[in-house]
Amino acid sequence: MSQHNTEQARHLEQAFSAFNRMSVQLESSYRDLENKVSDLNQELSAARSERIQQLAEKESLAERLERLLELLPGGVLVLDGQGVVTQTNPMAEALLEHNLPGKCWADIMAEHFDHGLTGFSEVLLKNGRHVTLSRRSLDAEPGQIVLLMDVTDQYELKKTLNRQDRLASMGEMAASLAHQIRTPLSTALLYASHFQKDTLTSSDRERMSTKVVERLKHLEHMVNDMLRFTRGSSLVTSTIDLQGLLEEFRQIIEPQIEQAGGSLSFIDMPGRVDLQADPEALLGVFLSLAENSLQAGEVTTHITIQIENVSDREITISFTDNGPGITSDILEKIFTPFFTTRSEGTGLGLAVAQATMQAHHGELKYRQCESAGASFEIVIPLADSHGLLPSGTGEFNENYQ
Repeated sequence: MSQHNTEQARHLEQAFSAFNRMSVQLESSYRDLENKVSDLNQELSAARSERIQQLAEKESLAERLERLLELLPGGVLVLDGQGVVTQTNPMAEALLEHNLPGKCWADIMAEHFDHGLTGFSEVLLKNGRHVTLSRRSLDAEPGQIVLLMDVTDQYELKKTLNRQDRLASMGEMAASLAHQIRTPLSTALLYASHFQKDTLTSSDRERMSTKVVERLKHLEHMVNDMLRFTRGSSLVTSTIDLQGLLEEFRQIIEPQIEQAGGSLSFIDMPGRVDLQADPEALLGVFLSLAENSLQAGEVTTHITIQIENVSDREITISFTDNGPGITSDILEKIFTPFFTTRSEGTGLGLAVAQATMQAHHGELKYRQCESAGASFEIVIPLADSHGLLPSGTGEFNENYQ
């Protein structure tokens, strides 16, 4: 064999040897690839099974939540970021209307709420149902969940229980009230009996008739207070001007104050302030406080009414006199029904006044004065605030204590 052929054979042998090594490496890489593909297939299969299981669990959870929404005794509405209803449950449609999804929540409130949305948890629907309203923002996306709970039955039960409590209180105080009524009645009868005397002069007749009328008016006032307390007066609210109400109050009470030698002052009166209130009931609160001042005053009575604060939600009014004030030993009792320090009082004036303010979602409270005298603070929600009383019919909150 020539040297050339020998060299070719050696190169060919080296090539085959390199090819064999490459084949072994390729076979090993292929096996590694097969193993990796097998591992990936197993992982993918496991992930797919887990995903399918998660989807099944989520679907089951969604079904359970949907069933729960259907069975909930409250109405549920889901709102998107623009305040449009996207989902409801049957109770929400029963309380409001059918086919709510797609409608704006603000339009729904205007149509079904007695005066739109109030700032309080309980609102009145135009169909007469009382509901509590709560809202919660969606964490994962813009929007809210609105929950409406029908509390009409509880509301009626509370009214019944409160009425029973008032009747029980009336029963406990029956003997005292009978005595209070008998005294002015006996006085009126005594004066009336003198009318039959022939010797009675015209001036005496006029004086006695005036006394009879005074006693009868006192009786009427006592009976009205008792009836208002026993029945729990209803409120028929409307938008009223505070200035107009205070002017009406001034025209009624100022002649009585001036007759007693006193005075009535108004301080820091604002411009027009609209309230959502029952004007007659609110006027009764002012008159009750003024009458208390006149009856309690040991000296010439001076009454000052001052506007102390007007916010975007409410107005605060102070009602102060220069009388003896209220001693600390009876301070906690002044709003208690039938508690009175006057022999001719019913003890219902402040109780009814406080109940009236509570019915307006306001406040009536006593505050200590630096000087002598009594001072009451009246807080009334404004008509254009989020805390106004729904227009229409309201009821006294009966918690007098």
